[in-house]
Amino acid sequence: MKPKDWADCKEALRDARYILLIPVFFILVLSHVSRAMRWRILMKPLGYFPSLKNTFCAVMVGYLANLAVPRLGEVLKCTILGKYEKVPADKLIGTILVERAVDVISLLIIFAIALIAEAATIGSYAKTTLTETFFSGSTSQLVIKFGIIIISLIIIYFLAKYLFKRYSHTRFINKIKNIITGIGIGLSTIKLLENKWTFIFHSVLIWCCYIAGTYIGFFAIKETGALPFGAVFPVLAFASVGMILTPGGIGAYALFIKNVMMLYGIKEGFAFANGNLQWMAQFGIILIMGFLSLIALPYINRDKKNEDDQSNTG
Repeated sequence: MKPKDWADCKEALRDARYILLIPVFFILVLSHVSRAMRWRILMKPLGYFPSLKNTFCAVMVGYLANLAVPRLGEVLKCTILGKYEKVPADKLIGTILVERAVDVISLLIIFAIALIAEAATIGSYAKTTLTETFFSGSTSQLVIKFGIIIISLIIIYFLAKYLFKRYSHTRFINKIKNIITGIGIGLSTIKLLENKWTFIFHSVLIWCCYIAGTYIGFFAIKETGALPFGAVFPVLAFASVGMILTPGGIGAYALFIKNVMMLYGIKEGFAFANGNLQWMAQFGIILIMGFLSLIALPYINRDKKNEDDQSNTG
């Protein structure tokens, strides 16, 4: 950025309405609570009913882990819930895959709304950015990439099939089989849901919270407060891509928000300031709630530990 833009950014952050971070904090915490409740719905067909406290804490610790190593949190939160609620982690992995599939569909819907409602403003930028991010290279290069992926998957499938048949008597292969079976059972929960509408409600609520938090964030800086409500959809859509590209969205989250806001005539410095402020709110919530959850888990489950100790000694 130019020196003038950096000066605008510093000025905007100095004069920002930080008080608005309070409602954003509670809105985003609500989204995480809703995510925990949705996860519990997926576990019900498996015959497991973990407490909301443990499920919420596992979700937050998972987010915290993702800041350091992407996708580590997905495994860690399954492990945590397995430890405190005696739910097999391999079955939980299947439910996580279902959640991620629903999240991808939800993000695509947000993109569709953004492209339909704000096509005149973001159409060219969306086409260029998404092409460069996900479909870079010539057509022949893309075909080669997809071909390599497909061939690799076929090879892995037949190799695994041979190993499972040839070494079915070994302990390691049986363990892998159990994990794959557990994942399959977890994936099947989407067919067995008793509360489909409740599941859909929470899926919608999660993204409504993201929309509300992002829109309130517009008003944290005076210059971005004049953005129309429709701008929230492309801002949220591309910010979410930033979250996918880097651990915790570091750098990319604020950059995408800045680029989208500039399409609406916001000066670069002010747009970058808002992007960083919104990222800091997300990052801060995960840090605070993640560490609090990590500390709270042993305390919440102290009675269970005492019962287990007594049963072991008895």
